[in-house]
Amino acid sequence: MEQRTGVVSPTPGVRLGLRENWAQFTLLVIVTAGVGSLVGLERTTVPLIGTDVFGLTSNLAVFSFIVAFGLAKALTNLAAGALTARFRRRQILLAGWLVGVPVPFVLAWGPSWWWILAANVLLGVNQGMTWSMTVNMKIDLVGPARRGLATGLNEAAGYVAVGTTALLTGYLAASYGLRPAPEAIGILFVAAGLGLSLLVRDTGAHVALELSRTPPARTPAERNPSFATVFARTSWRDRSLRGASQAGLVNNLNDGLTWGVFPLLFADHGLGIAAIGLVKGLYPLLWGMGQIPAGHLVDRIGRKPLIVTGMLVQAGGLLTALAILDRPLLAGVLSAAALGIGTAMVYPALIASVSDHAHPAWRANALGTYRFWRDLGYAAGALAAGILADALGLRITVLTAAALTALSGLLAARWITERPGR
Repeated sequence: MEQRTGVVSPTPGVRLGLRENWAQFTLLVIVTAGVGSLVGLERTTVPLIGTDVFGLTSNLAVFSFIVAFGLAKALTNLAAGALTARFRRRQILLAGWLVGVPVPFVLAWGPSWWWILAANVLLGVNQGMTWSMTVNMKIDLVGPARRGLATGLNEAAGYVAVGTTALLTGYLAASYGLRPAPEAIGILFVAAGLGLSLLVRDTGAHVALELSRTPPARTPAERNPSFATVFARTSWRDRSLRGASQAGLVNNLNDGLTWGVFPLLFADHGLGIAAIGLVKGLYPLLWGMGQIPAGHLVDRIGRKPLIVTGMLVQAGGLLTALAILDRPLLAGVLSAAALGIGTAMVYPALIASVSDHAHPAWRANALGTYRFWRDLGYAAGALAAGILADALGLRITVLTAAALTALSGLLAARWITERPGR
């Protein structure tokens, strides 16, 4: 029988573990790759579409598509966590793919910048629903022992796909123009993602099994807290959850900032669109591939060391981009490598840390709140980048992001604790 927590009663034969659920886990990894491929359409070309196709001259106007995407994704992450109390994860996953159907068509053939902004709102909703559910479902399947590896594999699949698509769109744009060829390939990603998601089985019974093995919460409010209570606890009341939420926000703040700034910065210093595609593709490729070993380390040595070190490595990568900008390709490659490796360390560790400090009964809401703050960083980074770049230039914008990222790593060191017994 369906319960208020959005899970079902334990089912005979259901088991937790990666090996025990390898088929469904693998299917979800492939679906996540489709999710990442859809957002990868924008990594290389859209800032240049704003300037070269639609004639935008303000950096803030160019970066507005990232603001639209970030706000939509952040709010959808928050809603997705709450929706798990009413709907099954599979239903939310399928709904997310349906929302994403118009995106590649509008990016490829939209007649004005306003259409691009509308497509990014839909893309943000799509990403918030689909990526939230794939990571939740993988965590459900494997149980608490292999959370780090599960989240590492999930994020690896998504961000390798982001990077591969960014490289591909850079090549297509150099060969065939900024539109429509680079964006039209997204039609294949949507069709494949939706089709494969129809084969996914819901994981409510796995959540119920984990709940049955988890020591009961001390009070009724702890067992079934309100959405507002979980939001407050994840955002600021719990030190560890607060530390994870701020680190996630700043991590994606510098990603949102470089998403918009790097194509323009390196184009100003002589790089062509294919070379920019290499820089923009290398970052998420390393981000993705690095999360498999990082996810394994998260389960071995703990969450906090990777979070703190990863944030400091990212700050170093941003400084590297400025230090050798007179050699723009080398600067782009080295900074992308540091940003990718640093983010690979941080991403699975943060999700695992949040999962550690959240009871299974309200874990989906806690993860939704964390992902709200994390992906709000896209909008915050793009907005800050637009304002700072227009007022002080692209270099000062990157320098500011480096300082904020280093500060966030220090705050994570102060606030985040390991789960009991680690």
